[in-house]
Amino acid sequence: MSLSVAFQMDPIDAVDIDADSSFRLAEEAQARGHSLFMYTPDNLMFREGKVLAKGATLQVRREYGNHADLTEQREVDLSTFDVIWLRQDPPFDMGYITTTHLLDRIHPETLVVNDPTWVRNWPEKLKVLDYPDLTPPTAIARNIYALKAFKDVHDDVILKPLYGNGGAGVFRLTPEDRNLNSLHELFTGINREPLIMQMFLPDVSKGDKRIILVDGQPVGAINRVPAKGETRSNMHVGGRPEPVDLSDRDREICERIGRDLKDHGQVFVGIDVIGGWLTEINVTSPTGVQELERFDGINVAEKIWQVIEAKRA
Repeated sequence: MSLSVAFQMDPIDAVDIDADSSFRLAEEAQARGHSLFMYTPDNLMFREGKVLAKGATLQVRREYGNHADLTEQREVDLSTFDVIWLRQDPPFDMGYITTTHLLDRIHPETLVVNDPTWVRNWPEKLKVLDYPDLTPPTAIARNIYALKAFKDVHDDVILKPLYGNGGAGVFRLTPEDRNLNSLHELFTGINREPLIMQMFLPDVSKGDKRIILVDGQPVGAINRVPAKGETRSNMHVGGRPEPVDLSDRDREICERIGRDLKDHGQVFVGIDVIGGWLTEINVTSPTGVQELERFDGINVAEKIWQVIEAKRA
C-alpha cells in the first residue's frame, strides 16, 4: 500500500533528527513507500468549500544538516491526501484550535492523525480530570483566592500555565514560598487563561515517566530525570532520558485510559506518570519515539504506521 501523506508541522529544517518524533514518522513512512508532503500551520487555509495548504513535496534522510529536500511550494487540496499528520508543537492557542476546526472538515475521509476533534477537546492537562483517582490533587482557576485555598491545604505545590508546554512557566511553591501573588500577577497579565496547580510529587526527583501508547496500547516508556537543582524533567529544559520498564501501576493506568483513546482516534499518545500518578495525557504532538527506539529497540514508528495503514485499508 502506498499512501499520500501530508505533515502539518513546524519547519522541518530546524528539527533535531536524533530526537524529533515527526522526523522519525516521516522517515518510516518514506521507507514504507508512502509519498510525503509538508506545510506549516500558517499555510493551512479554507477557501470556497475546500481545505487547502501551501507546501512542498518532502524527502528525508538521516544526514546531519542535510536531512530534508523540499520541492518548490505549491497549493494543494488536502482532501486528496490519504493521511494528514497534525504535528505542530503547542502552544495550544486559538491558532492551534482553528487548524483542528479546518481539518475536521475533511476527516475522516482523509484520515487526520490524531483525530482533530478530540485533540481540540482533550488538552493535555484537562483530559486527566476524567480520571480523578489516577491523578494527584489538582486545582484549575484564575482566581487567586481559589489557588491560595488549594495551597493552604497541600502546602507544597506546582503552579503552571494550563496550556503551556515543554516545561515553560512551571514553578514549585514550597510551604515557605511567598511568590504566589507575584506569579499570579505575572501570568494573568500575559493572558486570560486559568492556571493549574497540583500537589507536588516528591518522586519527580526519580523521574517523570513518558509512556507511549499506540492505538490505546502501551508500547514502552522512557524516564526523564530532572537536571540537578531542577524540578522540571522535560528534555527541553535539560531532563535526561533513560530506559525504564512499565510497572503494574503504569499498566493499570494504560488499561483504564486506552480504550477511550482508541475509540476517539488518538493513534499516537504520550502520557506522563510521576510516582504512579497520571499528570498529563499528550495528544497534540507527543514526543519520545526515538528515545524509546534507542533504549528498547522498539520500532514505535512502524507500529504507528501499521495502525494507520490498517485504517486506510
